[in-house]
Amino acid sequence: MAILLVFVALQFCDLATTLVFLRHGVGEGNPLMAALIRVSPQPAVALLLVKAAACGLAVYAWRSRRTRLLRRANLFFALCVGWNLLAIASA
Repeated sequence: MAILLVFVALQFCDLATTLVFLRHGVGEGNPLMAALIRVSPQPAVALLLVKAAACGLAVYAWRSRRTRLLRRANLFFALCVGWNLLAIASA
């Protein structure tokens, strides 16, 4: 269960840091996410939809005992949060 909670926490951190760097004028690096943000009335809505979908997939992975996949996803999103913090610091 802890691995799933870490995933959810990292999603929240990624959401928060992405919103902060978008407010500082830093562009979204993921082209698919950037396109979704452009067509959404609010960037937060687009990000929340993507994060909700990611959490749904994480629950599925956890229930099907794919902990290795969740560990790798956690590492990836920890790096994303770190990248976002660097973008905020340099903005």
